[in-house]
Amino acid sequence: MLEPRVASAVPPFLLLTAMRGRVRELLRQLPTEPPSWCAARALDHLLWPRLDPAQREALQGRVVELEFADVGLRLRLRLGVNGFEAVIGRAPKAALHLRARTDGLWRLLRGQDDADQLFFERALVMEGDTEYGLILKNTLDALGPLLPEVSFTRSER
Repeated sequence: MLEPRVASAVPPFLLLTAMRGRVRELLRQLPTEPPSWCAARALDHLLWPRLDPAQREALQGRVVELEFADVGLRLRLRLGVNGFEAVIGRAPKAALHLRARTDGLWRLLRGQDDADQLFFERALVMEGDTEYGLILKNTLDALGPLLPEVSFTRSER
């Protein structure tokens, strides 16, 4: 811990940078189940109803691990018969591992960037079963943004 007079001399952005590294390390040590469960419920609401039976069958049963590289958060998900599921523990091994920064994934979900652009900018890394990854990518591309732009304008009276 820094002494009070030393801490006040350190620029705030340096303190935030140091704290971000510590928070990232803490998040990496936490279990993946709680955030994976939350993500599964959100995908049940945002994505599941938009998938047709053929898409559900093509994506079903494979574990996808999504890593938010800048914050150290990992999600392990699988599409089941009745919706998305959080995958508990490290087994089974993920068929596909996706790693990206949070802002890149957010832009992807909003439709502001596409997966190809992020991939070629090396802002999105895909490892594992590339055929499955392409099926997932093409399915998401066909559906469009999962989180469309929301306008917060005042209505005229």
